[in-house]
Amino acid sequence: MSADETPKPTPPVPAPPRVPMPPRTPAVAAAPAAPASPVAAVDSADWGRVTEDGTVEVREGDDWRVVGQYPDGTHEEALAYFVRKFDDLAFKVHTLEQRHQAGGASASDLTNQAQKLVTEVTGAAAVGDLGSLQGRLSTLTETLSEAREAEAKEAKEVVDKAIAERTVIVESIEAIAARDLTKVQWKQVTEEVSSLFDTWQSHQQNGPRLPKGISQQLWKRFRDARAVVDKGRRAFYAELDETHKSARDRKNALIERAEALAPKGVDGIPAYRGLLDDWKTAGRAGRKADDALWARFKAAGDALYAARAEQSAAEEAESAPKIEARKALLEEAKAVADESNIKQARALLTKIQRQWDEVGRIFPREQERALDDKLRVIEQGLKSREDVDWKRNNPETKARANDMSQQLQDAIEKLETELAAAEKSGNKKAAKEAADALEARRTWLSALGS
Repeated sequence: MSADETPKPTPPVPAPPRVPMPPRTPAVAAAPAAPASPVAAVDSADWGRVTEDGTVEVREGDDWRVVGQYPDGTHEEALAYFVRKFDDLAFKVHTLEQRHQAGGASASDLTNQAQKLVTEVTGAAAVGDLGSLQGRLSTLTETLSEAREAEAKEAKEVVDKAIAERTVIVESIEAIAARDLTKVQWKQVTEEVSSLFDTWQSHQQNGPRLPKGISQQLWKRFRDARAVVDKGRRAFYAELDETHKSARDRKNALIERAEALAPKGVDGIPAYRGLLDDWKTAGRAGRKADDALWARFKAAGDALYAARAEQSAAEEAESAPKIEARKALLEEAKAVADESNIKQARALLTKIQRQWDEVGRIFPREQERALDDKLRVIEQGLKSREDVDWKRNNPETKARANDMSQQLQDAIEKLETELAAAEKSGNKKAAKEAADALEARRTWLSALGS
């Protein structure tokens, strides 16, 4: 060292690195502030001493233990240095006690920290009541041990509950896999399986960690059941695709046949109706494909029906004068009902019917049927009149009526005699019976037209 260089002070020996302060937990409302140094300056001599060569010792019970050297300072500075080391340890113990009292921290984590502090305090290079710190740590460790047992019990209950819940999820998907997958509604089943898988993931992410063996066993059951469902779904949709393809082929063939009917016009409609019946039994080809195929098939039919519409319009225009002719005949036919002579009425109606047929067919057919119905009413009216006239003038009917009339007249005469006799004798009951019977026979005789 040169004469101009300033001599550097010799650092304390040993100079262990300063232990980082633990992160401070948020203050609790009632938590006391960290205590001042447990070793006051006036008490430092009770726990530490410094030899002439700067060696610092700490008292542990009746023994003294060397904790280091501080050769380049006063005895007070040497003690103060190692007292600060003790203060750091005391602060860590105090902080750990506070965290336990405040709650919320894991007893297992606190126990691990306490065990580390025991290692730090045991044989620490510090001056202070290390025995007191070790006693506090021992008490804290015992308390944490009880808390750890309660915590472990609670954790086991939480894990058992999570295992039960996850088992329910597994059993639910296994129940789906056990169904007859050829007859299920796959949209509903897919939603159920997706919901179960989402629930499973939520349990894994947010639930407690399960024992590895149980977790793997449950996942294997879930995965296997889902694989069964996926296999059934793939088989179903593969078969459905084949069914759709077959239906598309059949419908394309029907479309080609329907489009080939276009040159036939109206005459192709009966054949198109047959193709429509085949279309209804061709099966499903998938919604989008069905819509497109039906549009083509319907367009082919629309062309045929458009031709029929044109023909109907032409026929309707041609039928206009025929309609007017038949309406005129209906007006003339009203005279049939007014004609009292049935033979003349029949002759008039026959003439009108002949002219009616000569008019020819009328289009649309609905209007022709409406006109025919009106004429049929007139025909039925005349027929009813003819039936009544025939019954009235039929010789057999007249003979039967005359015979019945004679019988009624004989009965009336007899009842009149009985009535007179009853009235003469004053027999009111017999008189009433004879009068009622007489009234009934007279009514029957009147009905016969006598």
